[in-house]
Amino acid sequence: MSISIRSLNKKYPNGNHALKNINMEIPTGMFGLLGPNGAGKSTLMRILVALMEPTSGEVDVFGYNLLKERKEVRKILGYLPQDFRFFAKYKTYEFLDYAARLSGMNNGKQRRQAVDTMLESVGLFDVRERYANKLSGGMKRRLGIAQALIHQPKLIIVDEPTTGLDPEERIRFRNLLAEVSEKEVTIILSTHIVGDISSTCNCMALMNKGEVAFFGSPQDMLKEAEGKVWRMKVSGDDLPLIDKKYPVISTIPSGTGWEVQVVADEIKGYDAEPYPPNLEHAYVYYMEKKLDRWTND
Repeated sequence: MSISIRSLNKKYPNGNHALKNINMEIPTGMFGLLGPNGAGKSTLMRILVALMEPTSGEVDVFGYNLLKERKEVRKILGYLPQDFRFFAKYKTYEFLDYAARLSGMNNGKQRRQAVDTMLESVGLFDVRERYANKLSGGMKRRLGIAQALIHQPKLIIVDEPTTGLDPEERIRFRNLLAEVSEKEVTIILSTHIVGDISSTCNCMALMNKGEVAFFGSPQDMLKEAEGKVWRMKVSGDDLPLIDKKYPVISTIPSGTGWEVQVVADEIKGYDAEPYPPNLEHAYVYYMEKKLDRWTND
């Protein structure tokens, strides 16, 4: 395993217990960290990139003890934070060159070659002379992943990387990460967007209220929702009642009423047919039913 997390806790001075006894063995490849806002994902990310110390627990990263060998861990680490920023006065290639120098690439010729290769890889070579603050939102995220990859790290951590991107840029970003993950590296993708996990990750964890609620493959989580997803056609008058009684995944106008998808162990009082689940269904079912956030009367 590339990362071993044992009995990890983080408690803030205000009493907020952000992480509660986290235990995980993260393999190489793409690893998804899924959960709602406030689940503890960003706290865990900040600990893994050595920006925050845990209250207790141990973390090993490719054989290095994170708490005792931070410098060694940072050498093999690439990080794209959720609030990625850059210097507005730098052109795109200048910023990436600066990031390369910070990572320890001191040979000018090799660094320039690495910068050009990386700009080509992320589709920014044609705008290399453009000031970074003039890039589109999708291009800025690509520049962010470029600075995280420029020194060929063994561990890459990206926090909510596709938030705010249009569907085309989101797919492009996910495909880029998937290509990188084939090179015997570990990529931790932290997100609240279920599609980012189902499209790229072979292993995942679901966090809720600072705890690991699920650990395994997306397929394992999908099995949790088999036979628990239903499609029904209801009138406009019934829709508020359905919404109150069951977690509703989607509502589509249909004639004089609505076609509704819900997750539930069973449906009472309405005509419903089973519907093949996807990971979004499984996520909602797991969060709402398994974690007791709703009950059927």
